[in-house]
Amino acid sequence: MISNDHVKQWMNLQPVTLSKEDTLPETLVLFSEIADKELPVVENGHLLGVITLQDCVTYLYEKNDILCIMKTDYYAVSEDFSLNDKKTPERPLYVLHEKNGALEGVVGNEEMIAYYEYVREREKDARQTIEWLKLGFDTAYEGVAIVDEKGTILLFNESYSRYVGVSKEEALGRPAADVIENSRLPAVLKTGVPERSQPHRLQGQELVVHRLPIWKNGQVIGAVGILVYEGISEIRQVLQRMERLQTTDKQSEKQMSREPLAQGPTHFDDIIGESPGISKAKKIGRKASKAKATVLITGESGVGKEPFARAIHEDGSRSSGPFVAVNCAAIPENLLESELFGYMQGAFTGTRNNGKPGKVELASGGTLFLDEIGDMPHTTQAKILRVLQEKEVDRVGGTTPIPVDFRLIAATNKDLKKQMEEDKFREDLFYRLHVMPLHIPPLRDRKQDIPLIIADRLPKLSEENETQETTIEKEVLERMFQYDWPGNVRELLNVLEQMFHLCEDDHIRLEDLPDGFNEQTQVTESLSEWQERKQKQEEKFERKQIEKVLGEVDGNKSKAAKRLGISRATLYNKLSRFS
Repeated sequence: MISNDHVKQWMNLQPVTLSKEDTLPETLVLFSEIADKELPVVENGHLLGVITLQDCVTYLYEKNDILCIMKTDYYAVSEDFSLNDKKTPERPLYVLHEKNGALEGVVGNEEMIAYYEYVREREKDARQTIEWLKLGFDTAYEGVAIVDEKGTILLFNESYSRYVGVSKEEALGRPAADVIENSRLPAVLKTGVPERSQPHRLQGQELVVHRLPIWKNGQVIGAVGILVYEGISEIRQVLQRMERLQTTDKQSEKQMSREPLAQGPTHFDDIIGESPGISKAKKIGRKASKAKATVLITGESGVGKEPFARAIHEDGSRSSGPFVAVNCAAIPENLLESELFGYMQGAFTGTRNNGKPGKVELASGGTLFLDEIGDMPHTTQAKILRVLQEKEVDRVGGTTPIPVDFRLIAATNKDLKKQMEEDKFREDLFYRLHVMPLHIPPLRDRKQDIPLIIADRLPKLSEENETQETTIEKEVLERMFQYDWPGNVRELLNVLEQMFHLCEDDHIRLEDLPDGFNEQTQVTESLSEWQERKQKQEEKFERKQIEKVLGEVDGNKSKAAKRLGISRATLYNKLSRFS
């Protein structure tokens, strides 16, 4: 097979040639018409030798017979000779027939220039292809890691980096077993047997993975690991979509859209987002769900603190018990205590004859979620602290304590440390709550999650309203990336629903955005610059957390890793990065 690099693809089939009867002055005229400094002498289609421009000028007035100065030192090649050969000379190449030796063509200066231009274009296309492959590799939702035959990581994408908490730069060149917890890629390299759709626990998270050997010439030269699904609920969602494709009955679709998955418990798999900030929050949340300690969730209004609280409850040991939520900011101060602690018969005029249990009692055996705890009055804070310490509650108007057993998750959009300085929040309660802190970043710091949130919510809006599936213009997303989202995810969902109902032809366009979005805003930084800035912020926060925990355990790395919910290898990786 002739390659595009072979001389047959580039040779001049009708080159300028000399005969042995030509004179030196005639030869000089021919040299003036070509770019080469060498001409072939041909007789009956066969190459006799070559005349160089230098010899022609040197002997112009001494000799007239070109045979006297003709040289037989020339570069003869076959038609399958590759121009990509590093030994290719700067002189012309004479392509001779393999059997009869006839001159078939010449690759001179002009042909080499054309070939090198082709090579440059091909390299340009290759660089663009490589750039697209790199972007696609890092954009992929699935985590992908590729190792060589020794198990050394050659390629490692952003998604995998988020799962294991190790940057791509750290992972490359290291053994997979040192970077990926419980990795079986070394086993696949030894056996050559693929492991498809296997359960895998990574950083406390249940995943479904593929581990596939890479074969070449009958030998395993590497392996690829792919994180396919994030938990069981994502698999169920895929199965539901497949079922919908197999039915045309609208009533059946409506019924399936109301299956328990859509309205059932919230798990971490249901929280949409793959940005570094939200991935870290989900990782901490999963660790918190396995513990019994109090969790304090912080974040601006609208970031989704309650879904995290519900996911911690559902993935924990108390999932069979109740999840009781109380918004401390929504209940008047004079009613909050009776709502929380309940009241006895006759405690208030016009109340139930038999009294009423409070939210704390109702949460016994499960989880009590106190949202916006920063708005709780001082007196109620003191009583909540006593309940946590004594594990018993006194109803309003009651005299006998009632034992309670619940797990507390609190959330706030306020700076509790600042409130402590202003004497608005009890210091002892803060430290009682601040055992396992979990911060949810604002949407403006994780804008790369916007397309994922829209992709999840938009089909659900179509199902709920029994309409055709609605699409959205790219320009709308670009404008959303320029907006700061003070209302966070809640605002994004409200804006999306508004556009869904107002758009024409089931297609959301730029003009469907609310007025505030249509004002042209100046983008102060590119997405890549924003991502780099955010990564540095996340690393700075993570470093402070690790240093804090190491200080609490007197530098014991095993204890620190256990408290942080990561492996010792991961902790050492992070410490080496920070040094």
